[in-house]
Amino acid sequence: MNAPANEPAAGAPALAVSDLSHAFGKAKALDGVSFSVPAGRFAALLGQNGAGKTTLFSLITRLYNNRSGSIRVYGADVRQQPSVALAQMGVVFQQRTLDLDLSVVQNLSYHAALHGIAPGVARPRIAEALARAGLDDKARQKIRTLSGGQIRRVEIARALIHRPRLLLLDEPTVGLDIGSRQDILDHARLLCREEGIGLLWATHLIDEIADGDQVIILHRGRVLADGTVEDVVRQSGADNLRDAFTRMTGPTGPRTAGGGKP
Repeated sequence: MNAPANEPAAGAPALAVSDLSHAFGKAKALDGVSFSVPAGRFAALLGQNGAGKTTLFSLITRLYNNRSGSIRVYGADVRQQPSVALAQMGVVFQQRTLDLDLSVVQNLSYHAALHGIAPGVARPRIAEALARAGLDDKARQKIRTLSGGQIRRVEIARALIHRPRLLLLDEPTVGLDIGSRQDILDHARLLCREEGIGLLWATHLIDEIADGDQVIILHRGRVLADGTVEDVVRQSGADNLRDAFTRMTGPTGPRTAGGGKP
């Protein structure tokens, strides 16, 4: 039996991208991109700067309109059912978007209001999100007084206020020190394990990817590999993920995990 048109499909992947292409004029930013992220999975979208990661995020979140291929969030097509798809999605973009002169609670309350969440419902959700992020003692502080890592955790807390089941993070650790980077990674993986959230983490940093993660290698707008770290390394014939990535994206041209041309 199919799910109602205004509800996500049970058992569907958190995110399913199929044959997605996008161009800026004659320049092709994405070319036939396909992959899926199951619920509860931490999936790393690995690619160099200019690989197409931000374009992909812009299409998933409807900042750009996809004219080819499909994007589904728990079965809801972002073009045909945008309100259903976007309601299931929380996003942290690379550029910070919090109001620096408002407090942590004010930023989160404003976001809740934009989603139509009543103040009486929003207050306990905000308290819960801040406690989970280890920021309950920062609730009344202005954003500009926080460290870079704390600001990122506030952005993640904000993205979770409306209870999404898919979380997108675009290069969330850029500019952070090693300790703050690890804190954000640990927090993201905990959300996958404890909340069952499907999570797509865009990065160019190989050391942010753990052995148990799904890794999707994007290069010049094409997916060259998609699988567990172990699978990608084995299929490429490399010794580790760094070597596999170098082989696939090196100066001899893009190669799939199996060694062939994409």
